[in-house]
Amino acid sequence: MNYEQLYEDKKEAYYVHERKELLPFIPPDIKTILDIGCGNGAFGSLLKKHFDCVVWGIEPNKQAADLALNNLDKVINSLFLKDLPELADKKFDAIFFNDVLEHLTEPAEALSLCKKILATNGYIIASIPNIRWYPVILSLLRYKDFKYENAGVMDKTHLRFFTKKSMIRLFADTGYKILKIEGINKTTSFIFFNVLNFLLFKTQEDMKYPQFVVVAQSMDYAG
Repeated sequence: MNYEQLYEDKKEAYYVHERKELLPFIPPDIKTILDIGCGNGAFGSLLKKHFDCVVWGIEPNKQAADLALNNLDKVINSLFLKDLPELADKKFDAIFFNDVLEHLTEPAEALSLCKKILATNGYIIASIPNIRWYPVILSLLRYKDFKYENAGVMDKTHLRFFTKKSMIRLFADTGYKILKIEGINKTTSFIFFNVLNFLLFKTQEDMKYPQFVVVAQSMDYAG
């Protein structure tokens, strides 16, 4: 099975995520948005309702991109590539990567490309899976296994894996200043981990989160 087939085999629900948990991270004054990996446009539709903004999407899956046309102002059925003609002379107040960077062979290159289309004082907002999430580490330590899944942190289509520390490094190395980085969708049901974390003076808090959200600006403009 080739890599493209892995995406073709994903269920329709994979492309349908409204992502309301990201709303607290979004600056209120954004008016033009690019959602990279927009799926069926559910998240972009949410943004339009909350911020009265123009939302463009980029989505490589043809079926999802066709659905997104009903929700967004414009949809580009493509990978995020250098010199996409549709993006010529465009500037966006915010560019989103909702669980997308880990699917790319060169996530740093994608972030660098964004600088050409990011408005002055514009934002990159990214949700990124955390490989140090407790269930993943438990699988390594207790079960001695690194098992891929159809979705989630161990999604079989992930090409890159990140910790909170390496997320910070990725953005710094590509010329961005991180304004905020916080964990989301916290897991609290693992009693053993909570006890261990307490004994270690809560130095392992990052392991509670399957994802972190990064809000960043180009160092050229960030204060």
